[in-house]
Amino acid sequence: MSNLHKEEHNNENTSTEELHMNVDDEITNDERMEWTISLEHKKERIDKYITESIDNVSRSQVQLWISEGNVTVNGAVVKANTKLAEGDLVVLQIPEPKAVEIIPEDIPLEVVYEDSDVIVINKPRGLVVHPAPGHTSGTLVNALMHHCKDLSGINGELRPGIVHRIDKDTSGLLMAAKNDKAHASLAAQLKDHSVNRRYIALVHGHLSHDQGTIDAPIGRDTNDRKMFTVTERNSKHAVTHFNVTERINDYTLLELKLETGRTHQIRVHLKFIGHPLVGDPVYGRNKGIKMQGQALHAAILGFVHPTTGEYLEFSAPIPQDMEDVLSSLRSR
Repeated sequence: MSNLHKEEHNNENTSTEELHMNVDDEITNDERMEWTISLEHKKERIDKYITESIDNVSRSQVQLWISEGNVTVNGAVVKANTKLAEGDLVVLQIPEPKAVEIIPEDIPLEVVYEDSDVIVINKPRGLVVHPAPGHTSGTLVNALMHHCKDLSGINGELRPGIVHRIDKDTSGLLMAAKNDKAHASLAAQLKDHSVNRRYIALVHGHLSHDQGTIDAPIGRDTNDRKMFTVTERNSKHAVTHFNVTERINDYTLLELKLETGRTHQIRVHLKFIGHPLVGDPVYGRNKGIKMQGQALHAAILGFVHPTTGEYLEFSAPIPQDMEDVLSSLRSR
């Protein structure tokens, strides 16, 4: 099912995968999702089941989709209170979103680079990247709309300019496109794995070797449908490379390079090999160091400029709270 290689390999010739323009996996407009109901969810209401299966979607939104005929069970349109049976095939067709007004907001941004095609931001921990239904304010997109005035429209009303994303509680570098040509170029580079994305992570325990590759498919966890896990069932290919940069007491500092961009990929892969991220509230451990969010920082971002063809690379130091944790560990 999966492999943990002790030697990092050259991935220049890795075959490309079919990805959405927004390559970091998440719910996308006009997406089809389906589930086969297991015994443990027998007699559960369908609106409850779907709500618990999808991140950042309210039950009222799911009920609206059901009322509009976007949900079927075994091919038949159903009501929100329909009770499920073992073996039922549930299909949800995510509709194109209705036009919504995303209000530009004067939220401070740390701009690392900007020109007429692209902007690179050092995102603070705690900032959501883009709005979701029912949550249309206080995001990076709201801030970008105030700052830029011109963003690519490829990803629609809720995600203008967004080419990739990082989790709310992960800090670091993220690029956005200011026009559709730039968006297409950056998305293509992400798709063929030529974008250089490197992360700094503090994990529990000592890794037994200095470098390696985690090659393990990721899909939704059948026991907790809002989480992801390493699994062969309904999963997608996922590869993360790592190098140990420092061992501190019972912790290890890593540099990680993403080859693919699955939802929660680094967090799931590190849990899988028994070294979860420090401070991760979902995939981590409930002991040891306490942080507001996981100790994960997107430190390096490199790509070919969509107009000039020049390779650009940017770096951002780890945030102060993560630096404080490292200093405390080193002084023990």
